Amino acid sequence: MVLHEFYELVAATEVNSEHPLAKAIVEYAKKFREDEENPAWPEARDFVSVTGHGVKAFVKNREVIVGNKSLMLDHNIAITADAEDMLAETEGAAQTGILVSIDGEVTGVLAISDPVKPGAQEVISILKSMNVRSIMVTGDNWGTASSIARQIGIETVVAEAKPEHKAEKVKDLQAAGYAVAMVGDGINDSPALVAADVGMAIGAGTDIAIEAADIVLMKSNLEDVITAIDLSRKTFSRIRLNYIWALGYNILGIPIAAGALFPSTGFRLPPWIAGAAMAASSVSVVCCSLLLKNYKRPKKLENLEIRGIKIE
Repeated sequence: MVLHEFYELVAATEVNSEHPLAKAIVEYAKKFREDEENPAWPEARDFVSVTGHGVKAFVKNREVIVGNKSLMLDHNIAITADAEDMLAETEGAAQTGILVSIDGEVTGVLAISDPVKPGAQEVISILKSMNVRSIMVTGDNWGTASSIARQIGIETVVAEAKPEHKAEKVKDLQAAGYAVAMVGDGINDSPALVAADVGMAIGAGTDIAIEAADIVLMKSNLEDVITAIDLSRKTFSRIRLNYIWALGYNILGIPIAAGALFPSTGFRLPPWIAGAAMAASSVSVVCCSLLLKNYKRPKKLENLEIRGIKIE
């Protein structure tokens, strides 16, 4: 089978998927049809997306399955020794290996590299300094996941995780007493985004992930995760400060307004002054909160150059 025909079948199958890896495959397949700016792929019938595994469809009356080893084994498709060697090689190179089966036979292995986002290592380092523990939960294979984790300084890795496993990991951490924030961009991240205390979706991610999240990082910058956490902490600090101020103000002011000092000193507040003082308490709390409008992101981010995440 020539490459042109191979990628045509694969792209026709993957074009129906919203997964970032599928989009990358379709984009690459366009190189074999340079004569067309927006090529029309053959119709894919009986398309099935197996979450966390891959996709399946019939294109030109041929059964095309694109996915991981588990998907192939589920369909009783034998994985040749050459394919196994190629998968091992891609894992060693921190790439994601995807198997392609046509008519029940493995005909190719696609190696997709998902380079580490610019500044990711610095972001993880800053999160550690903020006492935020970072855990990688991914559907990628262990070899790729471990390699990426080492590059950016993440110690805990959960690989080959299905969407439901990601959500279970979030719930396990919550049961252990942790407040969990989940950052994701794909369909497979949606259950975990919903389960987390705070779900953060990358703005360049899928619509489903964005819909499931509580916060959307519109600029798709990893540094915005740090900004979101820092801003939330400052907001809660301001809330606590307002409570302490209002409590102290009222503990002191209410007895005086009630005439507690009158028997001993003859001092008392006229009703209109007491009412004005109570209003001033509310105004001071509001003004204190409005100071958050002057919020500036942490200084440690000033010299951190992070470009937006781009998903094609």
